[in-house]
Parts: sequence; structure tokens; C-alpha cells
Amino acid sequence: MPSDKRLGRYDSPLGLMVLEETNGALSGAWFEGQRYFTPPEDFLFCTSPLLQQAFQWLDVYFDGHDPGECPPLCPEGSPFRRLIWNELRLIPYGKVTTYGLLAAKAAQQLGKPRMSAQAVGGAVGHNPLSVFIPCHRVIGTDGSLTGYAGGLEKKTALLQLEKADLTRLYIP
Repeated sequence: MPSDKRLGRYDSPLGLMVLEETNGALSGAWFEGQRYFTPPEDFLFCTSPLLQQAFQWLDVYFDGHDPGECPPLCPEGSPFRRLIWNELRLIPYGKVTTYGLLAAKAAQQLGKPRMSAQAVGGAVGHNPLSVFIPCHRVIGTDGSLTGYAGGLEKKTALLQLEKADLTRLYIP
């Protein structure tokens, strides 16, 4: 079955975002210039009911409110990456967790005694749905703001927008 892809353009307060819809679900949301994202050479921005729903969700988010349930998402990645992305979606608005806590949770789910925080960091860093899958809510064990494919300035701005308390960790 051929895929039905559409690209939409959203002008966020942090810069242009490109949203990708594949077969009726969001498959990508990237800030312009974000690591691991290169737009196709020739494409036209368009709109669809799903992209309109995503734009409205982002409007609420960037107004500083919890937008609630996301539009349908379908990120493409390995089973491990999808497991980590599902865990990211459980981090509440305005809360943060650490790579180490996510690694402990993933190890538990996979029946392993432990898991590398670096492996989790790789999955977090390759999240194809910025903001919708809130990878910006993951911080270093020491409370530092580390790694964000869209840039640390955007990560900082997103956490400030959510009024996140970096000293109170969400434990998955």
C-alpha cells in the first residue's frame, strides 16, 4: 500500500516547524534546522484535517497550556526506540525525568537487570515528533539540560513555557 504523506508548516514562537502526516497520523514534527531532519528537495506544504488538529494542539501548547491528548501519532523507529518514545509520552506536562530513570524503566519492561542511559539518550535524541513526544522533558541526572536535537535554547524555552520545576522529578 503506497503511503500518503503530507507536509505542513507551523510558525511557532521558537521558529518554523515542519509536520509530516503519513496515512492519517503524525509521523514527524521538527524544528527547522533540527538535527536528524532534512526536508525533501521538492515538496509543497499543504493542509489536512489532521494537520489542522495538530496546529490547534500546538497553538494551545505555545499559549502555555497543557493541550491534552495528542492527535494520532505514528513515529517510525525500532521497537526499542518506540518503547522509549511511549515512555516519553507518559511524562506529564511541566514535569521532567532523567535518562537514568527512563533506562531503569526500560530495563524493567524488557526484563533486563539494567540498561544504559546512553542507549536511552540515543532513542530520545532521534525522536521524530518534537513537542508531541516530549523529549525536552528529559534532563541529566545532575539536573543539567543536555541534548536536544532542536538545540538547547529551544529545550530551555519549552521547559520555561511549561514552568517545569527541574528539581522535582517525575519517576516513571
